[in-house]
Amino acid sequence: MENREPLKPFLLAFPGPLRDRLVAAVLSGAKVSTSGLLAEYEVEKEDLPPVGERSALIDSDGREVAVVELTEVRVLPLGSVDERHVRDEGEGHTSVAEWRAGHEVFWHGEEMREALGDPLFTVDDGTMIVAERFRVVERLV
Repeated sequence: MENREPLKPFLLAFPGPLRDRLVAAVLSGAKVSTSGLLAEYEVEKEDLPPVGERSALIDSDGREVAVVELTEVRVLPLGSVDERHVRDEGEGHTSVAEWRAGHEVFWHGEEMREALGDPLFTVDDGTMIVAERFRVVERLV
């Protein structure tokens, strides 16, 4: 690997089995999009990433495993997520309802509620999400 400027981390889920599955899906080419809560950016006081930004995909061991480049960033209500986005997340969901149920388990989980500082946090159709599309530009492992 050549020397390069440090890249911002591209983190999927929290470290553990879910992150490992998501990273594997990115590396296999099955996962080309992801969803996060706009509330996460607000809590962290972070700007949304710009299209074209390159980041280092991080695995559960904290290793940089690939460089990804954002090709699209959309903010939309959870109730507006469509089949294309669900399919492109590469997690095997066969419907928007199935995708949403899985994401609600994650977003209503203890780790996410702690990260948001709200032990009662829940999502609904109007909850704003950040839908990011990306491509792998370099594998590092």
